[in-house]
Amino acid sequence: MKGRTGVLLINLGTPDSPKVGDVRSYLFQFLNDPRVIDIPKLLRFLLVNFIIVPFRAPNSSKIYKKLWTDEGSPLLLISENVARKLDNELGADYDVHLAMRYKNPNIVDVLGKMKKENYSRIIVLTMFPQYASASTGSAYELVMDTVKKWWVIPEIRFVGQYFDHPDFIAAIVDRASKYTLSDYDHILFSYHGLPVRQVDKVYNDGLCDDRDCEHELTEENQYCYKATCYATTRLIAAQLQLKPEQYTVCFQSRLNKNWIEPFSDKVVEEKAKQGAKKLLIFSPAFTADCLETIIEIGDEYQEIFEANGGEKVQLVESLNEHPRWIQCLKSLVLS
Repeated sequence: MKGRTGVLLINLGTPDSPKVGDVRSYLFQFLNDPRVIDIPKLLRFLLVNFIIVPFRAPNSSKIYKKLWTDEGSPLLLISENVARKLDNELGADYDVHLAMRYKNPNIVDVLGKMKKENYSRIIVLTMFPQYASASTGSAYELVMDTVKKWWVIPEIRFVGQYFDHPDFIAAIVDRASKYTLSDYDHILFSYHGLPVRQVDKVYNDGLCDDRDCEHELTEENQYCYKATCYATTRLIAAQLQLKPEQYTVCFQSRLNKNWIEPFSDKVVEEKAKQGAKKLLIFSPAFTADCLETIIEIGDEYQEIFEANGGEKVQLVESLNEHPRWIQCLKSLVLS
């Protein structure tokens, strides 16, 4: 008996609305995750609930209002469309269910619905190409914590990172085809940042800085987020025939100075001061356009660039519903 397969497709999440209360609720859930802010529990509770969220929620609400469309959150809408298209591609033997690590549709409720379907197997797949404990690790932990309570646990497969999948790289390269690369003074590959201590935890001995993560991927650093971001960039750059001096790998959305460097906003500022007039920015860690791409790169970095003498910051759109991206997800499910 072959049986049906349930696919749980997971993205990070979004507030239910841009209202302050909903943004506050989202930030509470997100920032209280010990894999996101990995400090002692009491200190995290005090920092998040009495300092970060109360002060950040009103300002974040204003930003989300700029991001929101008449249909709702771009990240949720795009993720829903990707799930539908993947479901169509996989055919009748597969059912694709979308869940968000934070807020709705939430993983626990979606798994509850999947449990009632009596699937022969479940495949869990995140929309994060590069592994990080704060994204893929957190999502998979919640899935395991939920499923371990079931009396009948079907066969379950967790799909690992896939930053080097040919269809993933090809989809990004195709996204770039609408731009003439020689028109830009410099190209940035901007990834979501992480605290340095989180990449250090990947290693049994020593620190991330003790390795050559910027230039090589090995068995030791294969799950180092910094190393896989640089590896992703090398694969894309090779397809685009870019020379190392034509691009910079950088990291955005930091909370403090103890995060992976170089910082994207500082690179944007430096390039403007050096005389660059046009920048092209890829965001290969984000497979769906969201606050970090549309607002942070598209709006905030444009303001920084102009303030320092630059003219145009051009965001290369995320994969969103690109056909090659759907084929990548299909291949990961079927492999």
